[in-house]
This record gives sequence, C-alpha cells and structure tokens, in this order.
Amino acid sequence: MNYFHPWNLTTLVIGVGLLVAGSFYYEAPDWDIPISFIMAGFTYLTSVWSLKVILYRRLRLVPLMLLAVWWTVDGCYALYWHFKNPVALELMREANWPASLALYFSCSVVWRLPDLWTQYVQSKRRPD
Repeated sequence: MNYFHPWNLTTLVIGVGLLVAGSFYYEAPDWDIPISFIMAGFTYLTSVWSLKVILYRRLRLVPLMLLAVWWTVDGCYALYWHFKNPVALELMREANWPASLALYFSCSVVWRLPDLWTQYVQSKRRPD
C-alpha cells in the first residue's frame, strides 16, 4: 500500500472525521477521540497488509497477521480502556470487536482500490 496516495489519505481523514463525529453523536461509554485515532492509525498501518496475506495465501505470515488484526481490533482498545475506564471496557468490549473487525477489513478493501485499479488498467493495455 502506498501510505501517501491521495485516495488513501483522503479516505483516512474522512474515516477519522466520522469516528470523531460519532464519538460526540453517540453516547457510548467507550467511544472517544483518542481511541478513534489509535485504532484508525493501527488500521491504516496494517489492514491492507493483512488482506494481502489472506489473498495471496502467505501462510507463514498468518500468525503475524492474526496478531496484527487482534491488536488493532481488540488489543489496543482493551489496553487503552483498561487504564482509562475499566468499567467501560467491561461493558462494551464484547460489542466493540465485531464492529471493529468489520471496519478493519472494509478499510483494507477501500485502501486497496488504487492498487486494484492500476492492475486493471495495466491488464487492459495492449502491447504495441
């Protein structure tokens, strides 16, 4: 993934903006601005790589990929809320990880689109 591709940066900013707006709109005890940035950051860094591990069947990387997914979807969340508000963690952890996992892999597909588009265009070019 090209971390500095305009598409990826634009969709990251939009996504973080929606997460921050959601932290104000919804009255969830575990949704605040810092965790929105933390989880979005780890998602940006690892989700496309995780998708590639699955798509290209890089079996020896699966344990590391699962660790990255777990850390991003649940580990950093649990660590953050353990210190900030353990009650919120206890109340919301079970509901958080499925939504976070769905967002994680949705983001990986969205951020993979520029690469997929480039591959598509190159496959349609005829040799001169």
